Amino acid sequence: MTQPTTLPRFVAAGEALTDIIRTGPDTWVTKVGGATWNVGRVMAKLGVPSGFAGAISKDVFGQALHEATEAAGLDMRFLQQPAKSPLLAIVHETQPPKYFFIGDDSADLHFDPSLLPAGWMDAVEWVHFCGVSLARQPLADKLVALAAELKSHGVKISYDPNFRLMMDEQYDPILEKMTKLADIVKVSDEDLVGLFRHDDIDASFDKLRSWNPESAYLYTRGEQGASIHIGTQSWHCKPPKIEVIDSVGAGDASIGGLLYSVMYHADRSWEEHLRFSVAAGAGGCLSAGANPPSVELIDSLYAQTVATSL
Repeated sequence: MTQPTTLPRFVAAGEALTDIIRTGPDTWVTKVGGATWNVGRVMAKLGVPSGFAGAISKDVFGQALHEATEAAGLDMRFLQQPAKSPLLAIVHETQPPKYFFIGDDSADLHFDPSLLPAGWMDAVEWVHFCGVSLARQPLADKLVALAAELKSHGVKISYDPNFRLMMDEQYDPILEKMTKLADIVKVSDEDLVGLFRHDDIDASFDKLRSWNPESAYLYTRGEQGASIHIGTQSWHCKPPKIEVIDSVGAGDASIGGLLYSVMYHADRSWEEHLRFSVAAGAGGCLSAGANPPSVELIDSLYAQTVATSL
């Protein structure tokens, strides 16, 4: 595939990994994935010139990710492949999901921001951070430092903590730092329970917002829909009526939809941005696996959404 001559407008920085999913007593399947990588694919599918900034292995797992990254239309100049082992997510139960990660000294931890293309910070408009990459050292500190540098450079930052079990008390400072840097924060009700380690999600959401009152917060609650909160203003939107095939990747589609709407439809209100985000999340539920929805599909679902002021 011919690489673009210009630098991308959007970059997702973090992890790409391989899910190894148990499908029976002695059977497993592998799937390429990673929350950060998925958001990059969503944006590329929506036609945004995009890159995934992260490191993968050179083995069979890394090669599958390399091929899928290229097939997604992401800028390959941002993908690094050090001679290290792969990051694997072992999903040994699916209902409910139970998993653990294998990745001591793996390739993702050796991502080097200094190797990214020259001048990329001058070209990029938004950089997205999320997922387990921010809970794995020394990668986490590299990404927080990169986010701070980008912010000082005038680049917009989006952040989705995307809670996983490894995000314990040691993650708290990163959660606060990234929230303070972000122009848009995406969080779910499940994230809030896990990140703050108690069931009072309203108090947790208030605490999160207190760290950066100027940010826009996309708050997703599954079948109940989503809301967006900016200062003293809030709107809620219910999802369109659809037959859910698979909700994997719906959250990544929703934040991608919001970022696309903000980038390409600056004349829209935040209420309209929210509707597009909810429509994108719904579109991500209409096929098996984390398959990004098209602009045409989202537009058709957008017409079926209504947002109300809270």
